[in-house]
Amino acid sequence: MIVHHISEKNSILNKFIAEIRDVNIQKDSLRFRRNIERIGEILSYEISKELSYSVKNITTPLGNKSIDLPKNEIVLCSILRAGLPLHQGLLNYFDNAENAFISAYRHHPKNNEEFEIVVEYFASPSIENKTLLLADPMLATGQSLVAVYEAIKKYGTPKELHIVAVIGAKEGIEFIKNHFPKDTHLWIATIDDTLNEYGYIVPGLGDAGDLAFGPKL
Repeated sequence: MIVHHISEKNSILNKFIAEIRDVNIQKDSLRFRRNIERIGEILSYEISKELSYSVKNITTPLGNKSIDLPKNEIVLCSILRAGLPLHQGLLNYFDNAENAFISAYRHHPKNNEEFEIVVEYFASPSIENKTLLLADPMLATGQSLVAVYEAIKKYGTPKELHIVAVIGAKEGIEFIKNHFPKDTHLWIATIDDTLNEYGYIVPGLGDAGDLAFGPKL
């Protein structure tokens, strides 16, 4: 797996990451969603550097200009519900992308820290031989991404696979390396060191879905 850790180099991205982590600023769910969206836009720009391009002749009011434009057929797939603001940020830049959505959640059958990932819903165009961007803001244990990928690949084989995340834990990144193709790209804004006993990223930011859309039952 090819890991692109974007915050290794300082940029305005740091500000957006700081605000989604801050317990006072993140109380504003509108700002939280917008910051995730802005992070998605920055990640989109970085991803665009790895796409394939072809020359297209553009007619302007005063002449013609040849420009290299991306030619990938992109399918943008986000994990519900936390992935929706990140999806919008990616879609703001890859506005011609086709869209897919898949559900995944932690089920605690014993009402303790043990959990399993349940995937119940998938709506998608064909992904066969296309560029698949799989978006999930929090890469904690990595089990959700693996479960989602196992469900998706039954419907076709993408030509390229890119995972897009906002915050990840080192343990989760190592886990998914063993379950995705070696040429998979991981685009991640920032990486934390550890998980707690419940499998949540520390220091992380909390539950991204709850912060974006309110607490769930």
